Amino acid sequence: MSHGHHHSHDAPFAPQDVPAVLDTSVPDSELSPAELGRRGFLRGAGLLGAGAAAGGVFAGVGGSAASADPGGGDRGHGGQLRWLAGDHHIHTQYSSDAVYRVIDQARHAAAYGLDWMVVTDHGSVAHAKIGVEKVNPGIVAAREELPGMLVFQGLEWNIPAAEHGTVFVTPGRDEVAVLKEFENAFDGSVTGTSGSSQANEAHGIAGLDFLADAVKRRRVEHALFLANHPARRGVDSPHEFRGWRDAAPGIAVGMEGAPGHQAAGIPAPHGPGSGRGFYDNAPSAASFPGYPLESYRTWGGFDFFTATVGGLWDSLLAEGRPWWVTANSDAHFVYLDTVARGPGSDFAANGFYNDPVHGGTPNSTAGDYWPGYYSRTHVGATGASYRAVMEGLRDGRIWVDHGGLVRNLDIRVNRSTTLGGTATVRRGSTVDLTIGIDLARTPNWAQFVPVLKRVDVIAGPVTGPAADRDVFAAPGTKVVRSFEVAAGSKRVTFTHRFPRVDGPFYVRVRGTDGNRTAPGFHGAAVDPAGPAMDVVGNADPWGDLWFYANPIWVLPR
Repeated sequence: MSHGHHHSHDAPFAPQDVPAVLDTSVPDSELSPAELGRRGFLRGAGLLGAGAAAGGVFAGVGGSAASADPGGGDRGHGGQLRWLAGDHHIHTQYSSDAVYRVIDQARHAAAYGLDWMVVTDHGSVAHAKIGVEKVNPGIVAAREELPGMLVFQGLEWNIPAAEHGTVFVTPGRDEVAVLKEFENAFDGSVTGTSGSSQANEAHGIAGLDFLADAVKRRRVEHALFLANHPARRGVDSPHEFRGWRDAAPGIAVGMEGAPGHQAAGIPAPHGPGSGRGFYDNAPSAASFPGYPLESYRTWGGFDFFTATVGGLWDSLLAEGRPWWVTANSDAHFVYLDTVARGPGSDFAANGFYNDPVHGGTPNSTAGDYWPGYYSRTHVGATGASYRAVMEGLRDGRIWVDHGGLVRNLDIRVNRSTTLGGTATVRRGSTVDLTIGIDLARTPNWAQFVPVLKRVDVIAGPVTGPAADRDVFAAPGTKVVRSFEVAAGSKRVTFTHRFPRVDGPFYVRVRGTDGNRTAPGFHGAAVDPAGPAMDVVGNADPWGDLWFYANPIWVLPR
């Protein structure tokens, strides 16, 4: 992949989406004394100006940042969030490698406890030509049949010069038109721009610009992009993540922290005998050459970029870039289901397979679970609406889990600022991180009650933009404390104190059932007991459960 390919773009927010303190077009004279002081701090810390407002710690985090109290806080979100579980990566009969109807996926998602889902059929010539329109009636019908389920329409974008990504928009008059125009003009497979080159990378950025323009022009209220299975083939270079975020900070917001296809690691002949997520690859000519061989495997079911303390995810967070992680099913064919494609199907001609039939032999080579059955992305939303879910995703109010490891998380800095938020505190003051966890009490879908054994607190300094845009390490980030969970508890609360804070930092939290741990990729001094690298052909997903929460930033003034 080419290096050093940079772009400069205006942030795609409507004017009201950017706090005045970050809008450099607003002169200092129009700010309140508190806002002026905050702007001065940000300038001094190198977190404002020259693109910082577009890609830095305060941009793209919506209400969490815009409403941050000067004393530290997340006003309006504290006790008013609804944590809605969902899945932004689901396939139907309108994907060339899938089988199910929209209503099949939606009914199962509802049955397994999800509140929202995104239909993301593969970008392709057939899908771009007719599939985007043909799937929409099924989505509308699912919305009507399941009024408690928010069903978004999106697609899985073949990102030019990179991997796949979820793209979806708020439902409305132009949802189909915007997605169709986007896919026809910017999908790598449709436009022949999948190869690794600077020109193709620029084409991907142009696609994000198109989505930003659709939001600016109010064709759709919101549009989001998240990179899917980012380390699977090694073709998403570090500078591409930075380029996506810088170009469209209100749209390019994160990546799958854990891929779908979690049943793929079940040993043969009872399962596919592959790697979790079908991560069983090796580097190719298109891969970023700096990635180690270990990055082509999952670690505790999570992508290497997320699972590695001090790795690529942390390198972005250490720059002050909001970049969130999710977990999804990527459901195409469900493990042990008896489904088959409808007879007489002609995908090339019709853009879909005929309705599936059931009753055949259970498919032990399928690697997927139904949405909600194993992987869940929990979003802190201000209400049960499409807009609230998209804003919660955009703002990073997200935690993810596998196998129902925990029932609920409540993570805060100084009792008020929650996930994705920014707490502004007095320089030299003490900062408290509190972690409240409702533990599992009932069996999960594998029919056992998961047991949380340990919770890790991970923290690192915010050091500002990296000189090398292909860096994927954050040397200052490490596990700063671990808590053991007492057996038999129903709810636990932990507190970690950061004394005498004098520089900006971020903190994030993960937890595990403790069944498979090992020193992290950067050594025991950084991560003494992180997830172990999954074994291809022998990785039972139910025997190795983790949760991950998105970060909170702390900025002293």
